[in-house]
Amino acid sequence: MSTNSCIFCNILREKRDNIVLSNKHCFAMFDGYPVSKGHILIIPKRHVSSFFQLELDEVVDAYLLLQEAKKLLDKKFKPAGYNIGVNIGSAAGQTVWHVHIHLIPRYKGDVENPTGGIRNIFPDKGDYTKIL
Repeated sequence: MSTNSCIFCNILREKRDNIVLSNKHCFAMFDGYPVSKGHILIIPKRHVSSFFQLELDEVVDAYLLLQEAKKLLDKKFKPAGYNIGVNIGSAAGQTVWHVHIHLIPRYKGDVENPTGGIRNIFPDKGDYTKIL
C-alpha cells in the first residue's frame, strides 16, 4: 500500500485537526469507530504495517504518548480501567496496514463479566477462572 492511500498518512498530511496529541515519532487521535467512549489510537508517523517493524525510538515515543493519552482520558472520561491492543496481521484482525495501538477505556458495567479481558477475543477462553 502506498502512503497516498493510507488513511493515517493522509490524516498526518491533510487532516491535522484530528490529531489530539503528538510527539517526535507518533501522534494520537480518537478512533473513528470507537468500541468505548474515549477510544484513542497511537500512530507512528512513519508508515510501517507491523509493530515489530518499529525502531526503538518509535516504540519509546508510542509508549510516552500512551501515557499522555491515558492522562487525557482519565481527566476527560474517568474510566475504571484500560485495554491496550495492537492487531498484527490479517489473522489478528488487522485491516489498516499502518501500525496503530488501541488505548481502550473501560467502564464499570460495560460488559457483564470482564474477567479475562482481551482473552475474550476467543469464545469460551476469557473466563479462565472456570477451569482453575
